[in-house]
Amino acid sequence: MTSAPTTVTATDVSLRYGGTRALDGVSLGLPRGVTGLLGPNGAGKTTLLRVLATAVPPGKGGFTALGHDPATSAGRLALRRTLGYLPQTPGFHPDFTAFEFVDYVAILKELTDRSARHQEVRRVLEAVDLADVRGQRIKRLSGGMRQRVALAAALVGDPGFLVLDEPTVGLDPEQRMRFRELIAEAGEGRTVLLSTHQTEDVAMLCHRVVVLAHGRVRFEGTPAELTVRAAGRVWSSTERDPGALAGWRTGTGTFRNVGEPPQGADLLEPTLEDGYLLVLDGENKAVTA
Repeated sequence: MTSAPTTVTATDVSLRYGGTRALDGVSLGLPRGVTGLLGPNGAGKTTLLRVLATAVPPGKGGFTALGHDPATSAGRLALRRTLGYLPQTPGFHPDFTAFEFVDYVAILKELTDRSARHQEVRRVLEAVDLADVRGQRIKRLSGGMRQRVALAAALVGDPGFLVLDEPTVGLDPEQRMRFRELIAEAGEGRTVLLSTHQTEDVAMLCHRVVVLAHGRVRFEGTPAELTVRAAGRVWSSTERDPGALAGWRTGTGTFRNVGEPPQGADLLEPTLEDGYLLVLDGENKAVTA
């Protein structure tokens, strides 16, 4: 667990879908700031985010967020009032304008005063740099703009807990850079949980990182602590080392290898991705043992 004060605490959260155990005793603590959630496909990331966003209840265990316990109807309602959720595939109505969509979400969040609600919609659209296109239909916006519309909707009401599921997927490098800026700004004073496949997003944005595999937490700590897992286990060679866990040719023409280096190997500085690969390798060995 993190030493910083936690605002979201999950304890032994488990969930099955038929015969599949999607989450298997997940316990973690999230402080304020941005926490990255890494894991391969099928690791349970989206399921965990849906549980924390109160979209589905856990089969076992539970969690509290910002002092609210969603196991009770009153706690669930209170949490939803201070929760922002950006799902992996936002459910846009393509004929809505950006303003109309965010306004619709604001109504669902119980912003009943029309004047105040519209002021809030304008505020969040301006925050994600979409004020100039707020009257355009969503179907005419680029993929990056649509993601920003979805983030604006998640920011309505100034939520204290923000849950983001793969928000940078499918974005080009320039769009991804802009989205990182927005997420970093959103993390000021909030608790943000960001699920991603992009280790560079975690390295650039996140104060903490959680690695999920086979529905279980395999690592929880800082990006630096995950990176140091690979210290002494990354090396350079003129050919791919057959004994390496992973190896690829770099732009210099040499190979970067990750795993157990041979004696006398030319060691390289590890990256967060190297540490992540080694954590997954340890999990795979544990599962097949």
